[in-house]
Amino acid sequence: MAELAAGPERGDRATHFAAMASPCVVLVDTTDDETGAAIGAIVENETARIEAKFSRYRPSVVTRINETAGQPVEVDAETADLIDYAVSCYELSGGLFDITSGALRRAWTFDGTGSVPTASRLSELLECVGWHRVTWDRPVLTLAPGMEIDFGGIGKEYAVDRAMTLAQTHAAMPTLVNLGGDLRVSGLRRSGGPWRVAIEDVDRAGQATALIELTGGALATSGDTHRHVLRGGVRYGHVLDPRSGWPVAGAPRSVTVHAATCSEAGLLAKLALLRGVEAEAFLEAEGVRAWSVR
Repeated sequence: MAELAAGPERGDRATHFAAMASPCVVLVDTTDDETGAAIGAIVENETARIEAKFSRYRPSVVTRINETAGQPVEVDAETADLIDYAVSCYELSGGLFDITSGALRRAWTFDGTGSVPTASRLSELLECVGWHRVTWDRPVLTLAPGMEIDFGGIGKEYAVDRAMTLAQTHAAMPTLVNLGGDLRVSGLRRSGGPWRVAIEDVDRAGQATALIELTGGALATSGDTHRHVLRGGVRYGHVLDPRSGWPVAGAPRSVTVHAATCSEAGLLAKLALLRGVEAEAFLEAEGVRAWSVR
């Protein structure tokens, strides 16, 4: 995913931490060091809580569900809300956004090297993909044997929005929450000016390709800068079509979207990529502020 970098300005109280395999930062525009540090801690703690609860790499709600595939599992209200949201994403995308497509990771490793799976291997895994194979009767979820769910496509954006809500509840100060490039601002700075955010170049990590001024809302980026397979001169992006198991053909290298919430921005960015050559037309039809790089 192409990352967004928000640099602190004079007077910002910054809290840096790592979460969700990403560098994270909270910027609070205040002269009150104690409150700035408290807001940073609130964001860091909430991010850590969400990562621990919904991680697919360590014991969590998600791994418990996946390990009991074939058996009904009753989930808590927060997990049920995320599942309901994922179902809405699935329906809005016509089945292109599917939290059961994580099973395809058994064939793809998007680390810049990796290998390209065989058609037969993908065909085998596709038997474990498809929300239509799932029984969801809130709060009880039943996956078919071999299936799994993965909130990776919505989890970080959800964490940004949750953390910002908690931060503002603690103290309504100008704040920016940036989790690995998916970010949200509370509103204008104390000066009445915007926050300045740089979009990372898709080919040169750490280099900016555009500067955006934000007066409110959120930004989310989806792309193949850090997650792809390169084989035989062909670059395979990490956004997979759950119907075929293959990367979406003709997709942009990166899509960044501005929306009211990070969850909305992230969904629109992913839906645009899933539409491949029609990504820009989709964004235009949605009427959102967006940046696409091919």
